[in-house]
Amino acid sequence: MEETATIRLGNENYVFPVVIGTENEKAIDIRTLRQKTGYISFDDGYGNTGSCESHVTFIDGEKGILRYRGYPIEQLAEGSNFIECAYLIIYGELPKPAELREFSAKVLRQASIHESMRHLFEGFPNNSHPMAILSALLNSLGCYYPDLGTNDREHDLKVFDEASALLLSKVRTIAAMSYRMQHGLPFMYPRKDLGYSENFLHMMFSEPYNDYYPHEDVTKALDLIFLLHADHEQNCSTSTVRMVASGGANLFASVSAGVCALWGPLHGGANMAVIHMLQEIHKSGDDGSRFVEAAKTGKARLMGFGHRVYKNYDPRAKILKNICERVFKALGLNDPLLDIARHLEDKALHDPYFIERKLYPNVDFYSGIILRAIGIPLDMFTVIFAIGRMPGWIAHWKEIAEHSKGRIHRPRQIYRGHTIRSYVRIGDRDDSAPAEVAAPAKA
Repeated sequence: MEETATIRLGNENYVFPVVIGTENEKAIDIRTLRQKTGYISFDDGYGNTGSCESHVTFIDGEKGILRYRGYPIEQLAEGSNFIECAYLIIYGELPKPAELREFSAKVLRQASIHESMRHLFEGFPNNSHPMAILSALLNSLGCYYPDLGTNDREHDLKVFDEASALLLSKVRTIAAMSYRMQHGLPFMYPRKDLGYSENFLHMMFSEPYNDYYPHEDVTKALDLIFLLHADHEQNCSTSTVRMVASGGANLFASVSAGVCALWGPLHGGANMAVIHMLQEIHKSGDDGSRFVEAAKTGKARLMGFGHRVYKNYDPRAKILKNICERVFKALGLNDPLLDIARHLEDKALHDPYFIERKLYPNVDFYSGIILRAIGIPLDMFTVIFAIGRMPGWIAHWKEIAEHSKGRIHRPRQIYRGHTIRSYVRIGDRDDSAPAEVAAPAKA
């Protein structure tokens, strides 16, 4: 018998179907709620709302599970790499050897940007935030490659393979160039003999007279950071990409909007907050002990611990913890902030207060200290996040574009403003009269 849910409003019962996902996730299908009842649902922040049906990523926060297209993140981190995972996320299956070679070559060929785009960087002040530059230049790619971003859904799907490879490749080139511009350094061209992550580090840190050759553990760590951020279900930026795409916007415009959403500190700034916290602890002369005690009494906030989705251990944190130690060893760093980070980690993993509340270090904690160790500036942290998230944004745009019967996303609202009132001409308004204020919102 088909499972249903009944909503009672006044003396009437309304029956709605239940949607069940492949992992037994259940949702009440209320798409006909307003039509049947005149009511809408209210879910501020969408914490209990399924905005779509997707085939890309599965998360079980209670059990600490993350899977891309059905594959556990632990297996992908151990045996795959970012480019192969990008293919998996975008196309739904692991590539065959020939498919992976072709896809990798296509991404490699697209690494350089159009030469005239270099002049766009000159239009930004040197202190421009790299996320602003990234969003602007990703959108401008649609101008330099107009055939790949036409807003004609049928055509854009035909050229999707080329457009997606172009974005995957050029996002890191634009990111590296924004860093070099900010620091007054000459732009470095990508190299054909380097892999995806190594090429990005080359474009970031090489000099015309001195090529940068990162330790293999550094390259592996960055590749893992990209891989572990490649998709994460219906988060703020991915939902933004899907919403923009639902209006028929092309791939370039949609991912550019995703960058803007990710820029917000509540979404993409968590690993930056970790470093800010470590800096404040160091500035106070503390090794982290006093800060931990303050956090336990509510007088301080411990950043990079616990997660809104994962009520157990963040599976991505376990993976980064291992490579984190390898990076520190390979670089032989003597950084007081990293010492504080280790102390905080040890406290969180062994102190009953944190264990009972499941406040374990999350992916932002480890990615933040790894990026600092590598030499990535703080304002580039969110850019690294955006590079990693690009495959997910592309895959979700594709899901929207291929859904020919999909509707434009248009949430409803509960209006709390004034009821109807009459316009008063400017000459009849009394300066001494207090301004009317809308009625306060009811809980």
